Amino acid sequence: MNKVTGIDNAAFFKLSYGLFLLTAKDGDKDNGCIINTITQITAMPQRISFAVNKNNFTHDMIRKTGVFTISVLGIETPFSFFQCFGFQSGRTIDKFAGAPETKRSANGIRYEPRYANSFISGAIISANDYGTHTLFIADVTEAAMLGAAPSLTYQYYFDHIKPKPPVSSSKKTGYMCKICGYVYEGDELPPDFVCPVCKHGAVDFEKM
Repeated sequence: MNKVTGIDNAAFFKLSYGLFLLTAKDGDKDNGCIINTITQITAMPQRISFAVNKNNFTHDMIRKTGVFTISVLGIETPFSFFQCFGFQSGRTIDKFAGAPETKRSANGIRYEPRYANSFISGAIISANDYGTHTLFIADVTEAAMLGAAPSLTYQYYFDHIKPKPPVSSSKKTGYMCKICGYVYEGDELPPDFVCPVCKHGAVDFEKM
């Protein structure tokens, strides 16, 4: 059983509909991915929920180990961070090779102290199948504040961090991934479609 090591309730106020780094560890292998929704579902006990795409290697690690850490990203997070953790598969590369400043929470899993304003660790109590994603329910075992920077929202990411696509003379039609910009050309986007670049599902696409 995972022991609660310290919970700062102020860390929960940093949660928003934004972008977060979810990290896990299996043996000697660390991995991480970007997720976009975390919800505090109860205050006593402190419990959260979050969804992860099944095609993501971090998803497999969490299913196997049952523990995780989430870094709540702030507005100072650069686009290069998302290129590393959001757009690459962690099955064959070390996503943390270029991030020597990471630290470990009490459960031994890395978090991001440079760009996060807080982190939350937990232990999975249930995993629910929702097609392309698994919805995890977890008890919080640790939470800490790291800084005062505002949490990074989707809108701020689109307006200030994600590079604007080049203007093209030929207008494309289809659907564009809101996370990485991948374009699916077609009149209808399949509901179970998964972005081949960042592994996010159809819910994160918008019609062009």
